Amino acid sequence: MKLYYWQQALPFQYPFTISNGRTKTHQPTLIVALQIGNYVGFGEAPAITYYNITVEEMIDDIEMKKNFIEKFALTEPERYWHYLHHLIPHNPFLVCALDMACWDLFGQMKGKLLYELWDKTWENTPITDYTIGIDSIDKMVAKMQAKPWPVYKIKLGTEEDIAIVEALRKHTDAPFRIDANAAWTLEEALQKIPVLKTLGVELIEQPLAKDNWEGMKVLYEQSPLPLFADESCVFEQDVAKCVGYFHGINIKLTKCSGITPAIRMIDNAKSLGLKVMMGCMNESSIGSAAIANFLPQLDFVDMDGPLLLSSDLAEGLVYDDGQVTIKGKAGLGIRATFL
Repeated sequence: MKLYYWQQALPFQYPFTISNGRTKTHQPTLIVALQIGNYVGFGEAPAITYYNITVEEMIDDIEMKKNFIEKFALTEPERYWHYLHHLIPHNPFLVCALDMACWDLFGQMKGKLLYELWDKTWENTPITDYTIGIDSIDKMVAKMQAKPWPVYKIKLGTEEDIAIVEALRKHTDAPFRIDANAAWTLEEALQKIPVLKTLGVELIEQPLAKDNWEGMKVLYEQSPLPLFADESCVFEQDVAKCVGYFHGINIKLTKCSGITPAIRMIDNAKSLGLKVMMGCMNESSIGSAAIANFLPQLDFVDMDGPLLLSSDLAEGLVYDDGQVTIKGKAGLGIRATFL
């Protein structure tokens, strides 16, 4: 295999703010490509400050391990992921990008989309939400009005949380999903969640700090809304920990280290009675196409990265009033133009 890579800074349509005042105007991301003959597979890994992994660190690891990354004789993506997992154990983001590119390459060589390789049928696919980042109430309302959508994800974690949702509710009947990004205390969550239920909220994502398991136990027993783990569920071993504390998990491909472990996480979660959501980390259509191939297996999805960005890196995903379709015929189903 031949390995190529590119560093990108994808501009947001609006400055993107979540709890604790973390704001971004651009999403740094790493794009990789693996080539065998005429087949080229692409992968993506956005850099997230919260997880202390930068694009520069991913590139440094590529340069140190490039010969080993390229020398693998591809037979199946799962074996390549295990190889990478041991080759680059400290950098799951890079492993994700390479694993994604391998699956794209493998699917193209087989002439099938990934969900077809997994023997899934394109039916009962959930619609994606559209995220409204934290801002002044007037600006959050304006963002929502500028993007009519069937379901919204609202970032909260401020002193005005209830006022924000009340204001947004005046302008739409669409269901809301709330993401507190671990910003609430137990007391705040117990007060806010019953009110949010009356305002048409259907689920709460990561209400408490990722390690506040004692608080989550109390909240799980009292919450009138389903609770989904995000920061509390990063890797495969975290899935079982969520039973009795959350009603579902939100899988992020970049965090869990790729498509290969995500397949196992879904199977494990369902066997444990947990609902499954897959979320994005503001990927372009490259990373979002990987999420799209999981749609037949998901209960909920948050894959609005290409909608939040003002420029994209690939073609092949179509968003139509929340419903996502894949136009390509093999691999991820997208066409990138880096090579």
